Amino acid sequence: MKSNKFFLYLFTGLLITGTTVTHAQEKLNLQQALQIALQNNYDIKLTANNLDIARNNISPANAGMLPVITGNFSTNKVIQNTKQTLSSGQTQQQSNSKNSSTAYGPVLNWKIFDGFERFAKYDQLKELQKLREVNYKLTIQNTIADVTNNYYDLVQQQQQIKALGTTLEISKIRLKNSKSRYEIGKAAKLEVLAASVDLNTDTTNLLRQRDIYRNTQIKLNELLARDISTNFTVEDTIIIERDLNFTELQSAANNQNQTLQSALINQRIAEFNLKQVKANRYPDIALNTGYNFNNSTSELGFTRQSNNKGFNYGLTASINIFNGFLQNKVEKNASIEIANSKLQFEKVNKNLASQLTSLYQMYQTNIELVKLEEQNLEVARQNLNITLEKFNLGSIAPLEFREAQRNFIDANARYTTSQYQAKLAEIALKELTGGFSLK
Repeated sequence: MKSNKFFLYLFTGLLITGTTVTHAQEKLNLQQALQIALQNNYDIKLTANNLDIARNNISPANAGMLPVITGNFSTNKVIQNTKQTLSSGQTQQQSNSKNSSTAYGPVLNWKIFDGFERFAKYDQLKELQKLREVNYKLTIQNTIADVTNNYYDLVQQQQQIKALGTTLEISKIRLKNSKSRYEIGKAAKLEVLAASVDLNTDTTNLLRQRDIYRNTQIKLNELLARDISTNFTVEDTIIIERDLNFTELQSAANNQNQTLQSALINQRIAEFNLKQVKANRYPDIALNTGYNFNNSTSELGFTRQSNNKGFNYGLTASINIFNGFLQNKVEKNASIEIANSKLQFEKVNKNLASQLTSLYQMYQTNIELVKLEEQNLEVARQNLNITLEKFNLGSIAPLEFREAQRNFIDANARYTTSQYQAKLAEIALKELTGGFSLK
């Protein structure tokens, strides 16, 4: 009968705590949170804009492949005192003589050969777009991981709030019983005071946990780029994938890890940069043409007015003969950049293997801890049940009853923490291997 009473108290505590947390609040599941983040998150929007810029940059014109046509216009007016002595010995002189000239017309310049630098630059622009695409995917992966981490942090905190609410209700019952026992002379005043202190301690712990819960809510709202004061609750269970395979994770990481892909693209970008540098060893050949209109007037001289118009064209070529050995230095530096990019790729690859191995070990350990702590929680729950019965019968000291309460709280905290840590390891493994859906 008393066992039934305990479960009634336990249910009442959970119900009261749950009502406090969930009243008049939206219930947000993980899928909804991720969908909001993918639509609103500022980092995702910024990297998406950078990706658009990279796509816009891929064009023959940006690589210098197309001709450039400009329209030119110039006009000059001169007022001067002029004195001219002709070959015949005759002298002409005029003060404040006005001379003017006007020229205008379109001009085309087209570099038709530059040592294949244009083609290397065009290929480099394509790689830069791929790099921005990788950064975009990496930002999405990181955002998904951050949202998922914070979401399950709230889940485990919500479980702890419920457990603290339950023990608070039990402490209220304990204080009530202690007062009743004191009034009929079966308990000392010290027992009532101890029960009152423990009740205040449990109330404080619950209030602190609710404060932590609210701060985590604010952090998640920030990630979702919505009003940080939005109040909501989350699901009450942490579902862990317990069958992740190391070999499959390793294969996925080698093929899908965005940081590794970024290092590989940077290596290709460095190689295209070297091609552009080496292009300076070849001549630059350019075609230029245009159609000009010229008009000039002069108040003194044989020609008082002149009008010209016509088509012009030409070819220019230049080659670097000597520039103080700078070409060799620039090429050497570009080659070193390629070597650095290869080293960076190897470094990222080794770091990825190290992280993957460590996280998988952590994942396996926490899976085992979840099983163990689940058993411990059940034992602590049964122990608290028995202790409450004995306390109601007066056959157990208040300190022993309080110890059973603490054991229950600690067991619940360890269980929820082990679940959360196992989930964090799972999330980190998926983040490393590109296992999150980008849709």
